[in-house]
Amino acid sequence: MTSKLYRALGLMSGTSIDGIDAALIETDGYHHVRVLGFRGESYGTEFREKLRRHLGNRLGEADPAVADFARKLTERHAAIALGLLRELGESAHLIGFHGQTLYHHPEKRLTVQIGDGAFLAKLTGIDVVNDFRSADVLAGGNGAPLVPLYHRALVGDLPKPALILNIGGVSNVTWVNGEGDDDILAFDVGPGNALIDDWVLRHTGKPYDHNGLLAAEGVVDATTVDEALAMDFFHKRPPKSLDRDEFFKHVPEHLNAADGTATLTMITARAVAGALLFLPRRPKTLYVAGGGRHNITLMRWIRDVSGLEVRSVDDLGWSGDGLEAEAFGWLAVRSVLGLPLSLPKTTGVPHPMTGGKLHKA
Repeated sequence: MTSKLYRALGLMSGTSIDGIDAALIETDGYHHVRVLGFRGESYGTEFREKLRRHLGNRLGEADPAVADFARKLTERHAAIALGLLRELGESAHLIGFHGQTLYHHPEKRLTVQIGDGAFLAKLTGIDVVNDFRSADVLAGGNGAPLVPLYHRALVGDLPKPALILNIGGVSNVTWVNGEGDDDILAFDVGPGNALIDDWVLRHTGKPYDHNGLLAAEGVVDATTVDEALAMDFFHKRPPKSLDRDEFFKHVPEHLNAADGTATLTMITARAVAGALLFLPRRPKTLYVAGGGRHNITLMRWIRDVSGLEVRSVDDLGWSGDGLEAEAFGWLAVRSVLGLPLSLPKTTGVPHPMTGGKLHKA
């Protein structure tokens, strides 16, 4: 029996708060994945700063100011989704709408993503699945990371164990040794781009450290790095997850722009190396997705401190920029089919969990 194939459009706005990624895939929700197109758009400085003011708001859209902003956020997602479909000359059966995370503290059984799924379905005329994390968190899981099962669907014939690192605002890894639920392990490993980007913006006015050039000019403050890595989080066994703001107390305010950038970049690199201690078997190669893979200094330092070969997922023919958006299209199909989005070894949930809420157009 042949599984039904869906054209699913995934929409992702991550903890880097830099913009929206949209990807259209053809998938059965299992191993068949064909990428049809990708589009990314920046939020722009003014919108990003408005978003930044809402970060940490645990009320979400129950706060009228947040609700008004969420409506504008949803309109932007609709525009990029419809723009991508027009560009490709394609239609979609389903949209996977991650929304924007404002607050993530699973130990409090609370995760807050904003974005109106029903409104998005109305604007696009396409069924929408959103609210992917809540069911997992309410069941006692971390609600993150959610992309690992998609990673497992893609790794195919790669030598095992395979290790995928995503460096967004927060960094997370997926370790895959096979097909079984016990042959995967995934967890947040530490800060990614968020602290670096925020620091660089504040000190230079630029949105990020292009190619890691500023970090390469700086001197790492080893004491600050060691203090950050002494946090309980880094010694906690996975699965585990983070809010982007949990490391702010380790931002090195006493350093200049270059030295601070170097220090924050090394914290990210050392966190990745430390995560290897939790893996059942050490891989030979680390494949990196997300915006952080463009940071040449960060990639070199991860290689130096981990001892692994470090390569971009683009070398596999994957889209390092579009991978998370693709994943939420794939997860939307799995949600409609009632399939698991998370496992005990990916989010710490007690048993395999589906999730998401369907909004009909």
